[in-house]
Amino acid sequence: MMLTDTEINVAGFRALVAALGDVQAEKFIALIQREPFDYTRWQRTVWPDKSIEEISQAAMTHRPTEGRN
Repeated sequence: MMLTDTEINVAGFRALVAALGDVQAEKFIALIQREPFDYTRWQRTVWPDKSIEEISQAAMTHRPTEGRN
């Protein structure tokens, strides 16, 4: 099931608040909006010691199983 943009926004904000708390989540959003951000360049530096296959496998272990066929 694909999430709508609104559902992604809500889930993302809830995750930020859960991880950082209200004030720090707001600060994070303000920082992201202020600074230019190149997602592709950032992604290349997140897990430099992992292969694509390792990253994909890790992502699959966190993927919800509900709604799968």
